[in-house]
Amino acid sequence: MSRGVELFRAIACSLPGAAESAHCGHPDFRLNGRIFATLSAEATSRGVLKLTTEQQAQFVAELPEVFHPVAGGWGRMGMTYIALDRADEETMRGALMTAHRNIESKQGGSTRKKLRDANRSGRGRS
Repeated sequence: MSRGVELFRAIACSLPGAAESAHCGHPDFRLNGRIFATLSAEATSRGVLKLTTEQQAQFVAELPEVFHPVAGGWGRMGMTYIALDRADEETMRGALMTAHRNIESKQGGSTRKKLRDANRSGRGRS
């Protein structure tokens, strides 16, 4: 296993609430069951990050030798390759934290909405 793969895995697993699992026979990293990164391209020393399309454009523009969109529809939705042998630790950590935060903010948003709805209906009051 390459140093880049080991580092990607270590950083992903160190993020709050993150857990390693598998999808289609490849390692993935999840927060509360939602994937934020995978090693589905591990054989080519690439990780995959679940970014927004805006984030993807920023990462690719800043470091095109490290980041590029996944081919096809997945890439058009923000799925982004990171070249693990070209990314330094700081870049890898920042990218993984961004993908992790995307899932965290979606889950936080849905939790807040559930609480607000419960309070409106009177179920959330003590």
